[in-house]
Amino acid sequence: MAKAEIGIIGGSGLYNMDGLTDITELRVETPFGDPSEVFVLGTLEGRKVAFLARHGKGHRILPSELNFKANIYAMKSLGVSSILSVSAVGSLKEEHKPTDFVIPDQFIDRTFARSSTFFGDGVVGHIGFGDPVCPIVSDVFAKACAEVGVVGKRGGTYVCMEGPQFSTRAESNLYRSWGADIIGMTNLQEAKLAREAEISYATLAMVTDYDCWREGHDDVTIEQVIAVMHQNSGNAQKVVKAAVRLMPADLSASPAQTAAKFAIMTDRAAIPAETKAKLDLLYGKYW
Repeated sequence: MAKAEIGIIGGSGLYNMDGLTDITELRVETPFGDPSEVFVLGTLEGRKVAFLARHGKGHRILPSELNFKANIYAMKSLGVSSILSVSAVGSLKEEHKPTDFVIPDQFIDRTFARSSTFFGDGVVGHIGFGDPVCPIVSDVFAKACAEVGVVGKRGGTYVCMEGPQFSTRAESNLYRSWGADIIGMTNLQEAKLAREAEISYATLAMVTDYDCWREGHDDVTIEQVIAVMHQNSGNAQKVVKAAVRLMPADLSASPAQTAAKFAIMTDRAAIPAETKAKLDLLYGKYW
């Protein structure tokens, strides 16, 4: 029996979820190692949810150190069919102001030290990723922002950088020349793995700063980021709460829900038994 239907991943500035009732904490074991933190399970707006602090309690895990595979696999094992992801980002456009929210629909990968696929170890699979977030979940976030009365801009391109350093000015201006909207360090791997796990996923990106490109704007500092995060964490909580209530119970129309149906290229008889066992939760129905 599913322990949750909606997953919430809280990033910088969102380390817990107000309003949860019937709370239990659960440590989930996965074939890919330990998730970032224990999961907080409970009821929010009448829905079963699973909350995970992306960087762990006390914000102790670097973006490059995150075990994205364990985090997403654990969500799947709990029965989650959709994920509401929240993260802090820098703005690459004047129109995206600190304290605004952006709901990106595209990504550019500038990471180089991360694993972002469940495939491998004897099984080859290719997931369609032209539209990397679920339009249904994105729409839910947009409606939730409107309901709460905060700026929630639908669409835009998220540059996912390796970090943990912030951008150089040359990099920031390069990304702006590409037409990118925001920059962060975590969400692309989550989006890729959620799609492979057939979980409907979207991101609510909290703008904290203008990166380092804007004239007259000091280079981004962690003090500035934290100040804006604290200012905006209450709004993020309200948006997520509204999004949980607005999330459709039936997500069968989401492209994510059958994303792996034709993905596996490997002859089933050639897939090692150990790999099959490890991935049975995700792809057992396709073996």
